[in-house]
Amino acid sequence: MAKRVLITGAGGFIGGFIVAEALNRGYETWAAVRKSTSRKYLTDERINFIELDFSDAAIFRSQMADAIAVNGKWDFVVHNLGATKCNNFNDFNSINYGYMKLLVDTLTSLDAVPERFLLMSSLSAVGPGDEDSYTPMSTRDIPHPNTRYGLSKMKAETYLSTRPGFPYIIFRPTGVYGPHEKDYFMMMKSIKRGFDFSVGFRRQMLTFIYVTDLADAIFDALESNAARKTYIIAEPRAYSQDEFRKIVAEKLHKRFVIPIKVPIWMLYVVSFLAELWGTITLKPSTLNRDKFKIMRQRNWCCDVSDAINDFGFCPKHSLAQGVSDAIDWYKENKWI
Repeated sequence: MAKRVLITGAGGFIGGFIVAEALNRGYETWAAVRKSTSRKYLTDERINFIELDFSDAAIFRSQMADAIAVNGKWDFVVHNLGATKCNNFNDFNSINYGYMKLLVDTLTSLDAVPERFLLMSSLSAVGPGDEDSYTPMSTRDIPHPNTRYGLSKMKAETYLSTRPGFPYIIFRPTGVYGPHEKDYFMMMKSIKRGFDFSVGFRRQMLTFIYVTDLADAIFDALESNAARKTYIIAEPRAYSQDEFRKIVAEKLHKRFVIPIKVPIWMLYVVSFLAELWGTITLKPSTLNRDKFKIMRQRNWCCDVSDAINDFGFCPKHSLAQGVSDAIDWYKENKWI
């Protein structure tokens, strides 16, 4: 019998690749979506859909109970649902912490706790890294998140750790890129136009993980003996902004790119105004004060030794290979 996996946030950028990897490994794959969720990248006929309303606890419990009564419980659950931009902390708290708590509590009350429950957290839950010696961030560091987003993720992580015996795995991925993704795509598009914008004048070290490598790691961890542990997920090396620019420019056959460094104070002003406008229009802005704190952070170096030792984490894509594959997809789909 094929094992059954439930994937929340299945309609998002990362979610679609998690679903694809589950199908590739032969799982009976359940994609949790809302009625309004786009299924543009969820077209495989083998996908089982379940509509879940996380905003109403009673309705959510009923939906989960009905699904479990008919099909049985899931062997694995990947909670990938989350918000990366909101107008206020309450929204971050409700979605990134509250929705996960509701899912965990519901699974427990219905006697449907899976073999493994994987929470997709974020490196932002750790907070700023060492910006003097650039020591890689580790799961042994004491978290001190400095953003509303990171704080809400850490709150979710903390809740899991307080559930005795609950078989959780926590992933803290660094910047995820690949087909369908839009933030790094905008940076690549800017480089294609001949300009590379970065923030601050101090050295900044960046880390990346290609989306299919992240999806691979999820199932490698679920299929291992890992439980009640946290892992940082990143390609095991860091890159400077100059290296990133050169890799993208080479793939785009762009010979001349002008690097433009924006002072940190200027970015703060723009972020503040963008966030204010988002509040006025009720449309969360991608650029906000949370994003400002992330962008000014200098050290994103990562220690991924725990993942290597526990489930053989070994990403297949270097940044050069990942950028090449992503740009090929953007070109084929006329994004660039």
